[in-house]
Amino acid sequence: MMFNDAIIQPELLEKEADKQHKPRQILAMQELSVLNHRYNWKGLVQLAGHLTVMGCSGYVWVMNFGNWLLAMPALAIYGFCLASMFAPMHECIHRTAFANNRLNDIVAWCAGLLSFYNSTFYLYYHNWHHRYTRVPDKDPELTDLEPSNLGKYLLIISGLPWWLGKIGGHFRAAFGQLDDCPFVPQTARAEVIRSTRWQLAVYAGAIAVSIIVGQPWFLVYWLLPLFIGQPILRFILLAEHTGCTLDANLLTNTRTTLTFFPLQFLMWNMPFHAEHHLYPSIPFHALPTAHQQLNSHFTHIEPGYIKVNWDIVGEFERSPSSQNF
Repeated sequence: MMFNDAIIQPELLEKEADKQHKPRQILAMQELSVLNHRYNWKGLVQLAGHLTVMGCSGYVWVMNFGNWLLAMPALAIYGFCLASMFAPMHECIHRTAFANNRLNDIVAWCAGLLSFYNSTFYLYYHNWHHRYTRVPDKDPELTDLEPSNLGKYLLIISGLPWWLGKIGGHFRAAFGQLDDCPFVPQTARAEVIRSTRWQLAVYAGAIAVSIIVGQPWFLVYWLLPLFIGQPILRFILLAEHTGCTLDANLLTNTRTTLTFFPLQFLMWNMPFHAEHHLYPSIPFHALPTAHQQLNSHFTHIEPGYIKVNWDIVGEFERSPSSQNF
């Protein structure tokens, strides 16, 4: 499960960003060096906190099936904790969550397993997203469905396109059908195929155990909660770049969203997204400090996800092309 170092080193991503017309070096090298420092203990504390919230909310959800006043909020929190395991996976593929790279690789794969991402595939996909952020015909995220009208917006928020994309994508990868993924180099294809097959095997094993013991464990503990949690994650991730410039300017093509602490915690400070794209080598725990040093340089800083999504929906009314689904 060792990842290709040439793909995930944050320093290489920053050098590549320089080639893509990155704005001038805002932080001095000494300032960046301080921010870049990584710690195993900070990553482990963050991960332990995330898993604790997940475990407690999951326990309340399972133990209160008859009391929906408790069960439904617990299900929403538990489901979002599963969905937001995307955040530690994302941090670990940058190898910034922990100082130990082996630990980054292991946590990335396990977090991807829980959130229905494959970390090995996502590593190469995400590398291109950073290399070509918001550059048409190059950034792979620009192939996702765009919220150009209310119907498409609601469809995206529902998570259904995400589920269909992930199910189809995992099986295509498992069968070696990667020709439509130019971001996965030939030398990495065997690694991606093997990793995806192992992940699907774990899901198959979990389903088999549920069937053998006659208990809906797979549905109750993973599938249903993740289905509930995905719309919350979609609501958050939609704010990262939607409505920002379609060019390589890292000061204008990414949005930072200021939010309340619990959400910021479970997203591993990913709401400081403009800071992350400008300096992907900065670990999650240093992003709030980086925000204080960089916020005056960014075009898009918004006070909350409701505000961002409200503005996205409001843009439909101002756009004549939004009338067609």
